[in-house]
Amino acid sequence: MRHARGYRRLNRTHEHRKALFANMAGSLIEHEQIKTTLPKAKELRPIIEKLITLGKRGDLHARRQAAARLKEDQYVAKLFDVLGPRYKDRQGGYVRVLKAGFRYGDMAPMAIIEFVDRDVDAKGAADKARVAAEETAED
Repeated sequence: MRHARGYRRLNRTHEHRKALFANMAGSLIEHEQIKTTLPKAKELRPIIEKLITLGKRGDLHARRQAAARLKEDQYVAKLFDVLGPRYKDRQGGYVRVLKAGFRYGDMAPMAIIEFVDRDVDAKGAADKARVAAEETAED
């Protein structure tokens, strides 16, 4: 029986899983929409919901808790400056998981996880800015 087994292990150690979800949460905060496998997306949802709740609180202790989870300051800044105020009046349900077919190589079920009221221009904006900066540096 699988009583009291509350999460998927995803064939990873605890440290690997923790790093995986820290990276995925950072990518989701940066791009506001990512594509991943369905089990990973379903496991990421409660993690990101708790981070958004910290962003809504906005105090120093919440910022330090989020920084311990996310590992990068740019993601913490966006979480508290953009996402926290955006979802201030919303009582949970900040992200959605949409099924996106199956991956060609191994037929793994894929999913798109995104914020409910996401900024469409946020996806790839950092990458476009980096490429533009590299092009101007070359000239």
